[in-house]
Amino acid sequence: MAGSREFQGEGIRVMYDAARCIHAAECVHGLGTVFDPDRRPWIDPAAAPAEEVATVIRRCPTGALRYERLDGGPQEEPAPANRLQVAADGPIYASGDLAILDAEHAEIERHTRVALCRCGASKNKPFCDGTHVEAGFADPGELGEARMRPHGEDDPPTLSIRLRTDGPLVLEGRFRIEGADRGGADGAACALCRCGHSNNKPFCDGTHRQTGFEADDPKAG
Repeated sequence: MAGSREFQGEGIRVMYDAARCIHAAECVHGLGTVFDPDRRPWIDPAAAPAEEVATVIRRCPTGALRYERLDGGPQEEPAPANRLQVAADGPIYASGDLAILDAEHAEIERHTRVALCRCGASKNKPFCDGTHVEAGFADPGELGEARMRPHGEDDPPTLSIRLRTDGPLVLEGRFRIEGADRGGADGAACALCRCGHSNNKPFCDGTHRQTGFEADDPKAG
């Protein structure tokens, strides 16, 4: 992945994308011998067994940390079900088999863990970069009116997340979305607000057209 750094240890290679890190600190709290922000370099994969390093990396909610096993150990697999968790005053954390598509439906990237911006101010759209804090984004993270199509047997297991030009995130595929209050709903298609101004968060209500929301989204290829 462009912009990521690599750190190699005994049997594992760790990749770190600083642009997607919002300092959730799951790595630091989970394995401080390997992940120490006061040390340079701050990641030392040789400081713990490869399996322990991999286990902690899978807790990274943004996907800023990834790994490649070099010892024959298992590579990371997507979670068996696609799940989106709306954070109060913050992003939407998504996990599962995730495909990021551009506005023309071409695949840009494939992920197992991402944090999606919903304040509209991230400089790394569609991913959260922590700007919601300084932007003062405030939302309790509860689910508004769930405008979703229910899933059926023919819906694909991969969750496609399409970046509509200067508009919402369009989701297609089986998923479950949960609010910060743990209320949840299952669906197979919906549009999620990413301008930060919908009156039906986390779902889009078209307000981005009035606010003049613009997104400098990446393109495939």
